[in-house]
Amino acid sequence: MALSATNDRRRAGDIPVSAVIDIGSNSIRLVAFRGDRRTPLVLFNEKVMAGLGRGVADTGMITPEGLETARAALTRFRLLCDDMNVVRMYAFATAAVRDAGNRDAFLEMAKKRCALDVRVLSGADEARLAAYGVIAGIPGADGVVGDLGGGSLELVRVKKGKPHSHLSLPIGALKLDAARKVGGRALTGLVKKALAELKWAGQGKGLPFYMVGGSWRALAQLHMHLTDYPLPVVHQYAMDVAAIDHMARALPNLSPKRLRAIPRLSSARIPQLPGAALLLRAVVKRLGSSGVIASSYGIREGILYADLPKEVQREDPLVSAARQEGAIQGRFPLHAEALMEWMNGMFAPEMPDHTRLRLVACVLADTAWRAHPDFRAERGLELALHGNWVGIDGRERALLGAALFAAYGGSANDPAIADLPRLAPRDELARAFKWGLALRLGQRLTAGTARPLEKSRIYRENGRLVLTLTPRYQPLYAEAVARRHEALAAAMGLAPVFAMEKA
Repeated sequence: MALSATNDRRRAGDIPVSAVIDIGSNSIRLVAFRGDRRTPLVLFNEKVMAGLGRGVADTGMITPEGLETARAALTRFRLLCDDMNVVRMYAFATAAVRDAGNRDAFLEMAKKRCALDVRVLSGADEARLAAYGVIAGIPGADGVVGDLGGGSLELVRVKKGKPHSHLSLPIGALKLDAARKVGGRALTGLVKKALAELKWAGQGKGLPFYMVGGSWRALAQLHMHLTDYPLPVVHQYAMDVAAIDHMARALPNLSPKRLRAIPRLSSARIPQLPGAALLLRAVVKRLGSSGVIASSYGIREGILYADLPKEVQREDPLVSAARQEGAIQGRFPLHAEALMEWMNGMFAPEMPDHTRLRLVACVLADTAWRAHPDFRAERGLELALHGNWVGIDGRERALLGAALFAAYGGSANDPAIADLPRLAPRDELARAFKWGLALRLGQRLTAGTARPLEKSRIYRENGRLVLTLTPRYQPLYAEAVARRHEALAAAMGLAPVFAMEKA
């Protein structure tokens, strides 16, 4: 769904770049992505607070100041896109431009002054693309997506990778803030009247509510701060219904000064938080949601996802992104797959999500070798916990972190991983640490190459952890390998045994 094409000036060695220009009610944003992958890699991200929706809310028109701010931003963004060699550009506008009485003047300005063909999305378009954004970042999403923008709220049922019933409501964050300033009854009345239009609320009963949009992500950041959550990653952060109710009650009593002191909480979002919390509580109650899950992916990512070939859409976003990272940072091709197969006999049977995370650990196990040896364990932990991954929640990041920390020689008692039990159960962390010890053994045995693993087996048998090699490769079982074999066996409560395999 390319909305406007640019001159394809790709040169040898250039990467394909896609760009999204999102003209919203609060801000105008340019995001440039690496355009040839399942999980988009952000190359550049900039926003300008244009406030187009405020003029529309007050007078029904985008103000002259808003038009000038937009012109300057769009001119800059267009020039940047030209110089970044963008091969596919998506420029779209949402509720503010859609509802503006002078929308035609805005679109003409964008075309004539900035050389941009801007598509004005309908409410149905917004709902569908927001749903695709959530599906792109949380492939198994099954519930209701809510995208709260400055001018409207889009609700859409998602199931089995597709959007279904949807509704667009004219209650964006700016309108909520305006109603709140009039008084609590005005705000409550606005929300109640709007949600009365939701006729398919029963489809969300007992299922998660996936919240999209800056104001709702700010609520997640606030809750993370209030609960001292140890991982500063909003994507797939979960809150229960009681937490939403508590925030809706508490926010009117929190001073702006106190809120501004919270790290990573956008000061521009602070006035919108009380209304956003009240709306979130009302929506969750109307739907009968089991809880809420934050999504950092929304319309911008959804518009890219919708344009991908079906076979690419079906890729696991975490595994795909990890493979790309491994291909860039790793030393030897094919090693990850060989490691995964070699380890299978040690850890079967296992839950499917453990198998998936163990595969990702194998793929990333050779990505920190460039770091100083004393800091490789921390580098692996950092990559797992703070990497720009999607399709992974806090528990899964902790398990991946434990595995990579162990793979690079980190100790189970190291203070660096003291917070991991706050994210994942200790028994799962212990299992993941064993994955890391197995990776550490496999790396030392083969120096990161795949061929020796094909000539080796490792498996549990009668209280022993047996490692075998064919006669030609038997010399690889050196003292350093034996020590790592012993460490893994001890962690698994087994006795290490080395045996010669038949040729």
